[in-house]
Amino acid sequence: MSWFIRFNKPFDVLPQFTDRANAESPRRTLSDFIDLPDVYPAGRLDRDSEGLMLLTDNGRLQAQIADPKHKMAKTYWVQVEGEPDASALKALRDGVELKEGLTRPAKARLMDQPEALWPRDPPIRVRQTVSDCWVELVLREGRNRQVRRMTAAVGHPTLRLIRARIGDWTLDGLEPGQWDSLSMPALAPSSSRKRDRRPRR
Repeated sequence: MSWFIRFNKPFDVLPQFTDRANAESPRRTLSDFIDLPDVYPAGRLDRDSEGLMLLTDNGRLQAQIADPKHKMAKTYWVQVEGEPDASALKALRDGVELKEGLTRPAKARLMDQPEALWPRDPPIRVRQTVSDCWVELVLREGRNRQVRRMTAAVGHPTLRLIRARIGDWTLDGLEPGQWDSLSMPALAPSSSRKRDRRPRR
């Protein structure tokens, strides 16, 4: 049986099954929640981020979801300091200059706090003198800590980050730490070149 699952990763959980860097005092990993053989994440989600991860034991599907060349859209709910104005939102949409270059165009809009949002453990640090709000960001690339760096670059540091959607798959109905099994999606045609079948001379 092939597995394809979605998982709601809690805050402070490593997006991998082992913690080799801290063998004597290991941190929480995916193995604390998922006990399936040969299942691996299709893409990462930082330890201090929450939300949707997809995992599978099918290598082609894993690559299809994780590989940036497929440009699969990923939707994030981002709680930021302050409230981005029109120019900040435009910068997020048009591209933000990071040290490795300009980010690809994205979708960005202000949003209400997500409904039925679970409490984070531990809670974010709240400063009474600084307001905050929620932004929805839709990206089609996956640079290291990209969302946090993008919001910081436009003057609104990220306080909380939740990935809500990957392609057509969402968090709907999953509590933090829960996973469920999905139907295997159709795989894209292999990108490998066809063999030259002309007879040899």
